[in-house]
Amino acid sequence: MNRLLPLFLLPALLGFASAAAAQSPGKAPAKSGQCTACHGADGQSRIPANPILRCQHQAYLASALQAYRSGSRKHPVMNSIANTLQPKDIQALSAWYANQPGCRR
Repeated sequence: MNRLLPLFLLPALLGFASAAAAQSPGKAPAKSGQCTACHGADGQSRIPANPILRCQHQAYLASALQAYRSGSRKHPVMNSIANTLQPKDIQALSAWYANQPGCRR
């Protein structure tokens, strides 16, 4: 029996591996430290008044951060923090919180 992977399976396996990597939270983004005090280390806030970021949809989280950054969504603390974020930071943070272990998709 040939021990080489059939070539027709390779694209499927590569696609699966990249999808799994995209869903793996890995290391927290550098700017996540700003979020931790109010929203928890994994986005699961322990403070009832603060929103839970963990497992929210990535597009929603990115949109909310962009709105805080532009000022169209008002919250003095969040506006100040979001103003320190670049678009790449917003994408990294939203992807990380959206893909924490145990999130259903």
